[in-house]
Amino acid sequence: MTDNRFIGLLGLGYWGKNLLRNFHELGVLRAACDRDPALLEKHGRTYPGPAYSPTLDCIFEDPQIKAVAIATPAATHHEFALRALRAGKDIFVEKPLSLTVKEGTELVELARGLGRLLMVGHILRYHPAIGKLKELIDSGGLGKVQYIYSNRLNIGKLRTEENIWWSFAPHDISVMLFLTGMEPSSVAAFGGDYLNRGVSDITLTTLEFKNGIKGHIFVSWLNPFKEQKLVVVGSKAMAVFDDVSDEKLFLYPHQIDWEEGKIPVARRADFSVIPFERQEPLKAELRHFIECVRDRRRPVTDGEEGLRVLRILEAAEKSLSGIAAAPAGRGRTSPGEAAYFAHESAFIDSGAEIGPGTRIWHFSHVLSGTKIGENCTIGQNVMIGPDVTVGEGCKIQNNVSIYKGVRLEEGVFCGPSCVFTNVYNPRAFIERKKEFRQTLVKKGATVGANATIVCGATIGQYALIGAGALVRQDVPAYALYAGVPARRIGWVCKCGATLKAFDGKNLGVCALCGSTYELRGAGGPEAEKLVPIEERI
Repeated sequence: MTDNRFIGLLGLGYWGKNLLRNFHELGVLRAACDRDPALLEKHGRTYPGPAYSPTLDCIFEDPQIKAVAIATPAATHHEFALRALRAGKDIFVEKPLSLTVKEGTELVELARGLGRLLMVGHILRYHPAIGKLKELIDSGGLGKVQYIYSNRLNIGKLRTEENIWWSFAPHDISVMLFLTGMEPSSVAAFGGDYLNRGVSDITLTTLEFKNGIKGHIFVSWLNPFKEQKLVVVGSKAMAVFDDVSDEKLFLYPHQIDWEEGKIPVARRADFSVIPFERQEPLKAELRHFIECVRDRRRPVTDGEEGLRVLRILEAAEKSLSGIAAAPAGRGRTSPGEAAYFAHESAFIDSGAEIGPGTRIWHFSHVLSGTKIGENCTIGQNVMIGPDVTVGEGCKIQNNVSIYKGVRLEEGVFCGPSCVFTNVYNPRAFIERKKEFRQTLVKKGATVGANATIVCGATIGQYALIGAGALVRQDVPAYALYAGVPARRIGWVCKCGATLKAFDGKNLGVCALCGSTYELRGAGGPEAEKLVPIEERI
């Protein structure tokens, strides 16, 4: 980029003016847009140099503008971000990324497809005190983290297009995700709408993480004073981030002793101020965006980070409406681990665990107590659970139900509309939950489309059940079963190819991948088993 001024800014109002000041000081602002002529005139005098316009064309049609910062009302983020991406621009979007997970996902996928950068303005991730707090936690200075809570309270700018939860809470959500390294397994919220019906003025949200950490976020714009605190309670000490105070970060090494092993007694200790390198968080955030655009680096708070926050915002919004829900698509946020994806129509019960990289599609339901491994694909209209285990790398096609009592090891393929039962002789008028029979499908096995597996059977590793088969007994490893009732009609390789014939030594070689197997056993077909000698995949 030969011209240092390559950024366009949309919105010069309540928060946009702060971006304007910083971009101007950093010498990168080429143009700014706002529909208010008075703001354009005022800021044009204060920050001369960039082009100021009431229309968006000066931003989107200028080929010298490589990146666009969006600081308009949240309801417009999706529309303006879409237009900027389609114009070939990298984008910085103030929080929240959008007002729905669906819109946010569309932006993330479009940016990825076009090779554009997408960064979300979660400013506290760039606050040096928060970085220091993370170092303190990771080093064990607080002991085991047990509880995190934040209060973000003020009597200030009131909104009607979004409630307090969407306006204030994204800051604290992003920090909690950062400090814990994961998304919560459940979210619950309640609030009050005292000024405008249907627009919450206060909300209190509770979060539960699967490692035992609990938290709450209290936000309000009907408070008599300003308070911005985040408290981390550990087994050894407690830390406080107070963004209103001058010192910002404090350590309280309080201890809890147990007298006679039965009575907890608090031992108070003097607090200390934790030093950290001072810098303006907004300037650090915008400088990071500039460097990412120039060097083509992935931002710290990229679109995926924005989606993680959106999922929690949306789950809490449902809870405020009386709908119990876990955040769809939740997953770990540790470096190197991608969160899983769940379509907006999918429903994930509280207490379900989903591995990173897993994708769950339309109208599927994962019930509580279910554990799904990494990198699985769950098709449309699938029901799993409760208390079902699905190994990593499994593929479950459309219209499959996997009930309690069924366990899939890693790499299992379940064809469309295949059926698992868990009661041998069901009656609608007789309760038989205590009679569930266990069904195990071992590593790498395939269950064909419309096949039925009667409960109590074990499907051996890499076995293949043909389409429409009815399986009522155990199936050996590498066996090919078909028919009603199903019987063994051959053997299959690990790669899935049928082994056509064996030589006089009962050795077979796969014509597709070259793997070698030996057929062992005597006393008839039921005693035979296939043993791999050399598997080449």
